[in-house]
Amino acid sequence: MMELFGTLDDGTAVHRWTLERGGTRVRVLTYGGILQSVEIPDRDGVLDEVTLGYAKVAGYVADPAPYYGALVGRYANRIAHASFVLDGVRHDLAHNNGPHSLHGGEHGFDKRVWDAEALSPYAVRLSRVSPDGEEGFPGRLDLSVTYELHETGALRVGYEAAVSEAATVVNLTNHAYWQLGPGPHALRVNAGRYTPVDATCIPTGELAPVEGTRFDLREARVVDTSYDHNFVLDSEAAAELYCPASGRLLTVTTSEPGLQVFTGGPRGGVALETQHFPDSPNRPEFPSTVVRPGEVYMSQTVYGFGVR
Repeated sequence: MMELFGTLDDGTAVHRWTLERGGTRVRVLTYGGILQSVEIPDRDGVLDEVTLGYAKVAGYVADPAPYYGALVGRYANRIAHASFVLDGVRHDLAHNNGPHSLHGGEHGFDKRVWDAEALSPYAVRLSRVSPDGEEGFPGRLDLSVTYELHETGALRVGYEAAVSEAATVVNLTNHAYWQLGPGPHALRVNAGRYTPVDATCIPTGELAPVEGTRFDLREARVVDTSYDHNFVLDSEAAAELYCPASGRLLTVTTSEPGLQVFTGGPRGGVALETQHFPDSPNRPEFPSTVVRPGEVYMSQTVYGFGVR
């Protein structure tokens, strides 16, 4: 189902798509590709909201910094000193996180209005063209993101992008904040290593073992400390988040090599951003984010929901 959600100051209409299947109800906005709402039942069967966001589009426009539920790109996370060299050419980006570039720059994908089409009653595909030079990134990028509910109620987010004229870097994610109920949550991350960062959250280049550190989340532990770190995933079964009070359980499965865990956000939400590593364009030892003409960037993340 599609409905008018609001309008921007320039008169551009923002629509909301509602998908419902398998006990899950999802709402997606054309503004920012935002996952505005996810409702799932608790252990008593009570349906309630489990993501953070706003009831009106004006809230997202006025307060963009949390990236509530947004599609983030062209490059999710940070690029050091807002620049990188690709094929011998330096590309300068917007400095929107101190000296660095964050989440695609000042006007990233989270602030654009996407085209949308229904693929089925349970799936909507958002698409847009990011022109050559947008926010300093080279190459025209044709991309689409599909939100699809499986019959089990799991939510699949599938990403696809291609360039036709020049190579570029691509790193896409969804920035939903999960809050599965009241009280503390327990988090498990299937990662034996993480990428340490400096004081400005830029990776040092090391892939450090989590053993003996607060980053060892291989066994579930209560989220009682602040994280804004990338974990090097050991398998596609990336993470589990559990709320003892409600019984709700979130599982995250992804084709991406990394998971940025961010717990410093508003209202106690936990962001689990599946992605490539921060600053990969400046770190040849990290998995590459380069996409060249003739290649297709493809990625998917599945959010499963259950109770315990």
